[in-house]
Amino acid sequence: MGNRYTGRTLIVEIMAITLGLVFLVPFYYLVSNSLKPFAEILSNTSALPSVLQFQNYVNAYHQMNFLKVFSNSLLITVVSNIVLVFFCSMAAYMLVRTKKKISNIIFMMFVAAMVIPFQSIMIPLVKVTGNLGMLNSIWGLVIMYLGFGSGMTIFLYHGFIKGIPVELEEAAIIDGCSRLGVFWRIVFPLLKPITVTVVILNSLWIWNDFLLPSLVLQDPELRTIPLATFFFFGQYTKQWDLALAALMLSIIPLLIFFFTMQKHIVKGITSGSIK
Repeated sequence: MGNRYTGRTLIVEIMAITLGLVFLVPFYYLVSNSLKPFAEILSNTSALPSVLQFQNYVNAYHQMNFLKVFSNSLLITVVSNIVLVFFCSMAAYMLVRTKKKISNIIFMMFVAAMVIPFQSIMIPLVKVTGNLGMLNSIWGLVIMYLGFGSGMTIFLYHGFIKGIPVELEEAAIIDGCSRLGVFWRIVFPLLKPITVTVVILNSLWIWNDFLLPSLVLQDPELRTIPLATFFFFGQYTKQWDLALAALMLSIIPLLIFFFTMQKHIVKGITSGSIK
């Protein structure tokens, strides 16, 4: 009786499918228009392409120097994730296991930092980073991502670590393991589900970020994919055919990564809810 297919189930499924199609509409416009000549994009945006114009991708690939900007984006995203996971996981662990009032205050400061608008601090940020010689530096940008991403990353790790039994750590300490050894040998392997979730969320943010790299990376050789795509929009002309193809080229690696790691996202969410 509990598995009977009812009218309410049908309505819910129709609503879910409709909502899914609505979310796919922008992706349809992106894919279809990236395969059209420029004139056809202007004349009929909603229609399917009359002729598949794959030359758009070839031209966009060469004009944006895709391999170079892709390697820059990949380096920034990978290194930033490694740094965020390394420092924020340890910070969250100490904040959870140190039962002092100062730990709660520090944690609340990290959480409060999440709501500060970036636009309110970007001008002082540029001045400070310029004085420190961090402009036009990929490593300077990585340090900034560590600062801006620590709040959410520590918040996610903090909630997950609270569900890990402290008895596991006490047993390891009795066996002679140091506090640092307890974290890396006992606790960190248990953080795999939330670590994958953190990496995916931060990758989506860092890979697609435009504002911070545009302020820091002024050298054309250091451009990321969003910066390279922006240069298809000039003061007098907008190369929509090449820009849309460039956007597709930038999305494809992220889609591959997301679908590869999708099962780990679900596992991380369900594991965290059970704990």
